[in-house]
Amino acid sequence: MIIKALLRLVVMAGALLLIGRFVPGVSISSLYIAIIVAILWGIITLTIRPVLLLLTLPINILTLGLFTFVLNALLFWFLSSFIAGFSVAGFIPAIEATVLLSLVTWVLHIIL
Repeated sequence: MIIKALLRLVVMAGALLLIGRFVPGVSISSLYIAIIVAILWGIITLTIRPVLLLLTLPINILTLGLFTFVLNALLFWFLSSFIAGFSVAGFIPAIEATVLLSLVTWVLHIIL
């Protein structure tokens, strides 16, 4: 159980480093910052995101679930606002990064 969680953390940190390298507008300065971002992204995804999804349910229904991408991007952008060494230049890079991060977590969920 602990090994699975640590493996997920390492894979998410690696994915964040790759996203910072290949998505223009997203920068992550070091592996240490990537691990911190991965931990905080997990905490935000478990606590704040479900509440916001519930509050924005009517918009999400009207857009057939596409508003979830916007919500994820806004949370990712929000996360970059209070971590030194991690920056997101705008909304479009945040959407690109969260789509890639969602793909990585989806594949990770299938594998583990």
